[in-house]
Amino acid sequence: MSLQMVSTVNNSSLLQPGFSLLNFDGHVFFFGQKGWPKRSCPTGVFLLDIKQNELKMKPAAFSKDSCYLPPLRYPALCTLRSDARADEYQYIIHGGKTPNNELSDKIYFMSLVSKTSKKIVFQCIEKDLGGDVPEARYGHTINVVHSRGKSMCVLFGGRTYTPLAQRTTEKWNSVVDCLPSVFLIDFEFGCCTSYILPELQDGLSFHVSIARDDTIYILGGHSLQNNTRSPNLYKLKIDLPLGSPALTCTILPGGISVSSAIVTQVSDTEFVLVGGYHSDNQKRLACNTIVLEDSKIEIVESVSPEWTPDIKHCRMWFGCDMGKGLILLGIPGANKQIIPDANYFYILRCKGAEEDEEEELITQICSQTSSEDPGDSAPFEDSEEFFFSAEANSFDADDADTYNEDDEEDESETGYWITCCASCNIDINTWVPFYSTELNKPAMILCSSGAGHWVHAQCMDLSETILLRLSEANVKYFCNKHVDLNKGLQTPQKVMCLKKPPMKPLRKKKTMKLPTSTKKSFLRRLFE
Repeated sequence: MSLQMVSTVNNSSLLQPGFSLLNFDGHVFFFGQKGWPKRSCPTGVFLLDIKQNELKMKPAAFSKDSCYLPPLRYPALCTLRSDARADEYQYIIHGGKTPNNELSDKIYFMSLVSKTSKKIVFQCIEKDLGGDVPEARYGHTINVVHSRGKSMCVLFGGRTYTPLAQRTTEKWNSVVDCLPSVFLIDFEFGCCTSYILPELQDGLSFHVSIARDDTIYILGGHSLQNNTRSPNLYKLKIDLPLGSPALTCTILPGGISVSSAIVTQVSDTEFVLVGGYHSDNQKRLACNTIVLEDSKIEIVESVSPEWTPDIKHCRMWFGCDMGKGLILLGIPGANKQIIPDANYFYILRCKGAEEDEEEELITQICSQTSSEDPGDSAPFEDSEEFFFSAEANSFDADDADTYNEDDEEDESETGYWITCCASCNIDINTWVPFYSTELNKPAMILCSSGAGHWVHAQCMDLSETILLRLSEANVKYFCNKHVDLNKGLQTPQKVMCLKKPPMKPLRKKKTMKLPTSTKKSFLRRLFE
């Protein structure tokens, strides 16, 4: 075994415990990011491009007839083929947690529609089930078995929230083990049937399951009720005759007490088990080889790689199967890192490079994602393994299409999609640009009332001309709700009285004084 470190060129904060990876035509796709998708990649599905020990993420698209697929963390997923050796397949995704920590009980089918060097398009369809429908859960596994020309899905294990009637304020979001029921799902008729087997007494989660033909092997797992990791190895055989299915469960010796382990296939009959936890605070650094031959299973200890000091001393780790003997391992980054939530990643090669070109993945491996967020109440084993049956081949796409999370702000923090007023109709799923200046976010303006708050310019019925003037001018703006209140609180401005110039007094008419001789002469003439 050899261990090699890889660097994440972009979006390392999206690669958190709980994600899943899909393999279509030898290309690896990421699903289940932390937080809601952004408008640059609304599907939340990315191509993982690994080239020269660098990992890049490039957005993928959905077809127009696809349903909405939320970013589910810790789901159960597997591949569905028409028969065990068929080349074409699609992925089944069930359960998981949304970014709001809500559990999903829905089941989706994802298939590849088209692929070019510039764009990859998927189709995602939600399936309706009847009968004994499994409750919402996470940390479980789903596998496909083939028997007598028929195929069915087998779902087992997981955790769910405490029933509403049993919740208290202090433990509102506490989780419990799901009942140890085995669900058979027939997608041809869309029905589910649950079975209770006496050999399965305790609920399990974060276990490893390997399916081959009509048999499923269940290894390890953690039980919350007993706080133990099961040392049992279960062999579940499903027979699908014309009538009702027949299920038998056998407890085999030689199991391993481990949770959150990762399994990768190195040959048609050989697998390697890596990682996991012995207890809440003890990682499992040993490795094992699993051999399946003639309906028998053999587990032996194998040589472990030279773990780095960072891996040895970290409290938690997580990872996923990359197919053909490759495993992607992640450990938490140092607290001094500039980028928050960043992790370090390694590729573990479980066999020689010359063997990688010979084998193809035929047996379905379904090892469930298994890591809770550090703030959750689940125990330490939740670094959670991931289902990753894919190859680490590079994809020759234009680097200009690489999605960079740093190019846009976190919309959950900046609040572009808030309800700014009672009549606000801005929705992230239906919004289209209204102003010519908008690109992928609605235009907003600050209301200066009180401490200030942001409102959508479109909701305030602002014209584009007024919006541009307000953005350029250094003036205060008040939204429709506070504009009248602001006018009432304003102090009237002091009106300066105009000073009128005083009116000039009327001038007296000057009288002309006549000499005395003239007066006398005038009077004589008047009386004559």
